[in-house]
Amino acid sequence: MPILKNNAALTTLIALIAGIIFIPFIGNCPLFDWDEINFAECAREMIVSGNYSQVQLNYLPFWEKPPVFIWLQAASMNIFGINEFAARLPNALCSIVSLITLFHIGRKIHSNKFGLLWCLIYVSTILPHLFFRSGIIDPWFNLLIFISIYNIILFVNNSSGKKEVLNALLAGFFLGLAVLTKGPAALVIVALTVLAVAILSRNLKQFLSKPFMVFAATTLFVSLSWFLFELMRGNGKVIEEFITYQVRLFETGDSGHDGPFFYHMVVLLLGCFPASFLFIAGYRKKEELTPFQLLCRRFMLCLFWVVLILFSVVKTKIVHYSSLCYFPLTFIATLALVHFFEKIKFGFTIKWFYWMIAIIVSVLVILIGFIDSFKSALINGTLVDDEFARGNLEANVHWSGFESFLGIIFLAASMLIFIGINKKKLTLVYYGFVANLAFIYFSINIIVPKVEQYTQHAAIEFYKACSRHDCYVETHGFKSYAYLFYSERKPSHYANHEQKKSVKEKLDQMEADGHSRFTSFPLAYGAWLKTGKIDKPAFIISKTKDEKELEIYPELRKLYDENGYSFFVRMPEGTAR
Repeated sequence: MPILKNNAALTTLIALIAGIIFIPFIGNCPLFDWDEINFAECAREMIVSGNYSQVQLNYLPFWEKPPVFIWLQAASMNIFGINEFAARLPNALCSIVSLITLFHIGRKIHSNKFGLLWCLIYVSTILPHLFFRSGIIDPWFNLLIFISIYNIILFVNNSSGKKEVLNALLAGFFLGLAVLTKGPAALVIVALTVLAVAILSRNLKQFLSKPFMVFAATTLFVSLSWFLFELMRGNGKVIEEFITYQVRLFETGDSGHDGPFFYHMVVLLLGCFPASFLFIAGYRKKEELTPFQLLCRRFMLCLFWVVLILFSVVKTKIVHYSSLCYFPLTFIATLALVHFFEKIKFGFTIKWFYWMIAIIVSVLVILIGFIDSFKSALINGTLVDDEFARGNLEANVHWSGFESFLGIIFLAASMLIFIGINKKKLTLVYYGFVANLAFIYFSINIIVPKVEQYTQHAAIEFYKACSRHDCYVETHGFKSYAYLFYSERKPSHYANHEQKKSVKEKLDQMEADGHSRFTSFPLAYGAWLKTGKIDKPAFIISKTKDEKELEIYPELRKLYDENGYSFFVRMPEGTAR
């Protein structure tokens, strides 16, 4: 087909398809706590306060994240309003840029066919697809790092060429942007990847050339630009707070997000199914690759293992921390199909795990369409032993039963890919990934909004109701950013003189006890709402299982319980109850 040789036409086609897949319906579900709403709230507060130079949360400096992604969200919200669509649009646009990038890198490394198949595998894999429809930082962070590494590959491969300095500048520029998007983890990842490649290549001198000096200088200049700007404005504490947060993430599990060492291995195996099995099948294959292809493969594998090991060591375990692995994982999977298709096969153990995952996921999705039939058994039985989860299940969510067909689509996709590999029919593999794409697309648009109604919908609706009144809102016993975003908290909610005095005294006490002043702010603020001299109604939300902790506050009046949450109000003194 002539179009397969027309790069401009293919690029346009990829952009169009990505836009159709990822942009519609991204606002059909509320943002999820924590990360999605965390970043959206920072963008909202930028707009409300008019302060675009600093990231804020609770209208206080929020030094945990640099500003680039927040700027993207703020720009989107300025155009489309403060809503879910605007918060997720930057990552939907990132999907277009990412797939175009994969196509062009793939065709330069191998062929147009390779680039197109890489795009198909990436977009037809659960977690990569899901993150493009979210409002978290990682899609842009990962893309910027990946583009930087590709430019490093180019100037390492062409160390005496005319474009080496340009590639070094681009590598440094994109890595610097990655640092300003999420933080210094980008520097660590790239540095360790390059070091690993240098050691395996047994040619350290090649990695100490003039382009590397240009790359290092550019990275340093771009990375430090915002930090130096804030330092010049007298906000020197940004560096101290930022470093403290990064160290805490490495040393301790953040707010319950800890897990075993193998956590991310399981995440990648399941979340990148079935591409993860192609990665395993093609992992050792490298026959008849060109020197440039071998260099790219080495960088990809080093990147994969650096990210996997680094975030397996880090105490904080969150699904998207290993998301940069998606690029090298799908690269090796694509290489297995395009270059080694006749040689790859699934051994007995791999077959067993493949079908175990395919069948379990299919059965679970099929069952979810009939959850109303056995929901009461889950609530009243012993299988679900968490009181909050049982409360969530009490939500009135409509299931038609047709959702179960998605499980059949997933099973059919798994069968097509398996048969295609076993019978050496690549066309069947293509059909399998297209079917998997259909499963993911419809699952996200049909099932995820229903799941949200179980997990947080009751609380979100309460916060939205609070936004229509002049009141205070705070949570008790659980961490959340949803009440800030959906109750539309304003700077005026921090203007009460008694509040400022009480909160400061509480924060001074907590800081003296060794707690972070910033992370302790919601606790200090909540304590004032429960006992201080308030000037407007204060609403407190807790999980029902924790509501007994609020019995010591006699002025709190319970409003109602709903789906695992309990809602309380405290009225100002002298106000009719």
